[in-house]
Amino acid sequence: MKFGKLLSVGLIYFILLNCSEGQIEQKRVLIFSKTAGYHHTCIESGYLALEKLCTTNAIEVDSTTNSSDFNTENLSKYAAVIFFNTTGNVLNVQEEIAFQNYIQEGGGYVGIHAASDTEHDWAWYGRLVGAYFISHPKIQEAKFIVEDASFAATNFLPKEWIRTDELYNLGIVNKEVNVVLSVDEESYEGGTNGKEHPMAWYHEYDGGRAFYTALGHTHSSYEEAYFLKHLLGGIRYAMGVEDN
Repeated sequence: MKFGKLLSVGLIYFILLNCSEGQIEQKRVLIFSKTAGYHHTCIESGYLALEKLCTTNAIEVDSTTNSSDFNTENLSKYAAVIFFNTTGNVLNVQEEIAFQNYIQEGGGYVGIHAASDTEHDWAWYGRLVGAYFISHPKIQEAKFIVEDASFAATNFLPKEWIRTDELYNLGIVNKEVNVVLSVDEESYEGGTNGKEHPMAWYHEYDGGRAFYTALGHTHSSYEEAYFLKHLLGGIRYAMGVEDN
């Protein structure tokens, strides 16, 4: 009888312990939207959409435009950091070191649209994001091609996805990425990357995980169910969530 009571107490303690651990490990992301160049007007409305997207999927959200938040103590709170339409050189040397250490310790990175127009002089960041922005034609409709239908950011999309956005021409600096979405340059005017024009990809990098999408310039993007689900899949990958 005493053994049975001990077993019951032990079982209850195990359940409570696992519940408390689940609370401690609740996922949180940081949305970073500092600009030191062009400021996308969609940042404000897009942030509200991103916040709602995350919170409705049990992801806690903090946001900042203050680069001093890139320090070891603060970054350790986050499963992923989202560079949301950042532009220019937004981190100083100490902040760069803190962010690099964060990734090396298993952190996650998500880059949205102008994140590739950020830190052009920092080669490590270039390899993390995978490419740098070069130019873009006028905003127009184009045909996007799903290259990987098994990845969380694209596994729900039609094989050919027609939508309107600002279409970046990119200088690829890291070919060791997994491309999941490309754009057909024959479907619009002004593309310069050629037959292989990647638009979204993911990869493991320097100990961490990175996802980038070149989509997300327009206000209407953040009202599109497909686009928001595209972002969620990338965010969950960067966070290290496997069942996405």
